[in-house]
Amino acid sequence: MASPLNFDGRVVLVTGAGGGLGRTYALAFAERGASVVVNDLGGDVKGIGKGSLAADKVVEEIRRKGGKAVANYDSVEAGEKIVKTALDAFGRIDVVVNNAGILRDRSFGRISDEDWDMIQTVHLRGSFMVTRAAWNHMKKQNFGRIIMTSSASGIYGNFGQANYSSAKLGLLGLSNTLAVEGERNNIHCNTVAPTAGSRMTQNFLPEGFSEALKPDYVAPLVLWLCHESCEENGSLFEVGAGWIGKLRWERTLGAIVRQKNQPMTPEAVRANWEKICDFDNATKPQRIQDSVGAVIEALSKIDSSNGGISANNLSHATSGATSGPVEAIGHKFPPFSCSYTEMDTIMYALGVGASVKEPKDLKFIYEGNSDFSCLPTFGVTLAQKSIMGGELAAIPGLPVNLAKVLHGEHYLELYKPLPKAGNLKCETAVADVLDKGSGLVILIDVYSYSGEELICYNQFSIFVTGSGGFGGKRTSDKDKVAVAIPNRPPDAVLSDITSLNQAALYRLSGDWNPLHIDSDFARLAGFDRPILHGLCTFGFSARHVLQQYADNDVLRFKAIKVRFAKPVYPGQTLRTEMWKEGNRIHFQTKVQETGDTVISNAYVDLVPTSDSLAKTPPEGGELQSNLVFEEIGCRLQNIGREMVKKVNAVFEWHITKGGKIAAKWAFFSGRLKARGNLLLSQKLQMILKDYAKL
Repeated sequence: MASPLNFDGRVVLVTGAGGGLGRTYALAFAERGASVVVNDLGGDVKGIGKGSLAADKVVEEIRRKGGKAVANYDSVEAGEKIVKTALDAFGRIDVVVNNAGILRDRSFGRISDEDWDMIQTVHLRGSFMVTRAAWNHMKKQNFGRIIMTSSASGIYGNFGQANYSSAKLGLLGLSNTLAVEGERNNIHCNTVAPTAGSRMTQNFLPEGFSEALKPDYVAPLVLWLCHESCEENGSLFEVGAGWIGKLRWERTLGAIVRQKNQPMTPEAVRANWEKICDFDNATKPQRIQDSVGAVIEALSKIDSSNGGISANNLSHATSGATSGPVEAIGHKFPPFSCSYTEMDTIMYALGVGASVKEPKDLKFIYEGNSDFSCLPTFGVTLAQKSIMGGELAAIPGLPVNLAKVLHGEHYLELYKPLPKAGNLKCETAVADVLDKGSGLVILIDVYSYSGEELICYNQFSIFVTGSGGFGGKRTSDKDKVAVAIPNRPPDAVLSDITSLNQAALYRLSGDWNPLHIDSDFARLAGFDRPILHGLCTFGFSARHVLQQYADNDVLRFKAIKVRFAKPVYPGQTLRTEMWKEGNRIHFQTKVQETGDTVISNAYVDLVPTSDSLAKTPPEGGELQSNLVFEEIGCRLQNIGREMVKKVNAVFEWHITKGGKIAAKWAFFSGRLKARGNLLLSQKLQMILKDYAKL
């Protein structure tokens, strides 16, 4: 047989323990080793009067059997005093059983203010006051078990008990919320709705039923729910006569009773009433996100319906475009401008792990540094603002359920280093929509300009779960594809421990999603605590590559592509494994403590260094132009670093002979054909003018 459940070392507080269910709970806990606080005001069933006899008798009974117990005679409104009794006597509080209750039954029209207030005070407010007094002690010790006592009257309603039933169902709501809030601290809260013989039920139960409905047939459930090995949390149970049943909510599939941009009418509700109330294939929601998700899904379906004119983009109503995902391709988001200062770039650098502990990081976090620079990946913070204001839900033809959106992959390319401070204009559009079966992928391109000059380009790959299977294409030539890492041990590895405050710090760069700061919100999303921003991990990884292979030279950074694989929790260690293949650095990032890969199939493309100019040997002998470029190479040995700062661009020259390319030189494009910004080439005059007649 399994080992018996004991409560050695545990301290249990039972309210209303002077008789009935409370007394039975107190005796049972004490018999199994718990130290028990027996609370009872000593009043009658209507809450009138007080006395110490009831509690004292139970304490005496426990002690006579060799158990440990103390009495408390306070009203449950004095929760702090009751819990203090436990702390003074036993030094801790592990279990709270909110059992105290009274009755003041009246038909609804005859309930007085006092009848109403007394019931709410004892049942609902009393349970709140006692539990709140114990709450922080339970959090500090990372353990707690709480029982709320509801009633069939609260669950189903009962004549003459409007005051009682409302308080009892209120306790269920309180219990459900405490179950959510306490879960991370191993505090479990459950609700029981007992049917048992007591002084509160003796006038209602038929003669002879009290023995069959003894409190002894309820107590075992309460003890199990309060044991440290029980993982049940946030549940409701009916119990009595040796029978136990668990309750849950059930919801019909429901019906959408309005069309896009059309009024909702009571006639439409009437027409759909049978469907609204049809419990065939009903769902069983368990948490608040199940409710919110259903509403968001309904909004998505309404927005993607064919009826009416879309308020999001009126032009689509008359263009004759095909509805559905194809209609979304080319959709442009409202353009916007974004200003930032040196403080913003410093804040971002700190958010992705730059530190004074690493002297070479000072150029990213100290504006007075002679080489003060903006980290290249700061470009993502500007682009993300285009999709963080609800614009995804406004894409025509796409049923985007915001509750099911994941940032799957990201690509960033810089055309010139980001200014240390500036004002960039961003233009955003849907590049393509892909059907991945289990979901769809939206490719969103964001172009950022300083004036008329393109500074950087971002591509967000947004995965929407559950929205695939519409018959669309699976690949796109517009997709910046992730690349598998080489099949060999990494060439280099760098690690950084993230701070417990890392997400709190990174969010100051503009991603205010409460998923990364609010524990309750994180649990609603299915995480036991807030997670780190994926783009924060992205920034850590890019910084590692830049440090390892470019000596933190931002001029060497060209592009980065990543695939987000798993979440990271603040405080974990990020380990970036890197492979160098030419100017492309492949990498993947893992959580060192778990071994989980959190960024996969990633790479950074670097600009070649000036001392390794790429030259393609010509066919058919040497070219006279070789003398020019070899001389440039010599000159760059002396002034290359200064030139890089002034030119701030990349050139490639193709030398042709007989109409065919005979040679290539990085940075230059011969006398023959120069493409791009020709005026930019004038900045090279210091290395060309001395030998112009060569």
